Amino acid sequence: MARKCLIAREVKRKKTVAKYAELRKELKANGDYEALQKLPKNASPVRVRNRCVLTGRPRGYYRKFGVSRLVFREMALSGEIPGIKKSSW
Repeated sequence: MARKCLIAREVKRKKTVAKYAELRKELKANGDYEALQKLPKNASPVRVRNRCVLTGRPRGYYRKFGVSRLVFREMALSGEIPGIKKSSW
């Protein structure tokens, strides 16, 4: 499991991105790049990292399900994800 501070940092970044989204859109449309530079670094959506909602793992993340590959496998094998089953032939 990821450290709690890393998970909290990502939540804070997502809030900051949402807060400044409209202002960033206006500044970009007007071409005012100097004012855009004065916004906080974390206001940029590029800085947000996708993390597993259960473990906080940053790598091996499936967007469709919102979890990492490890959690996905465990959930699929236990039948917690509808429509997913282990293939065999």
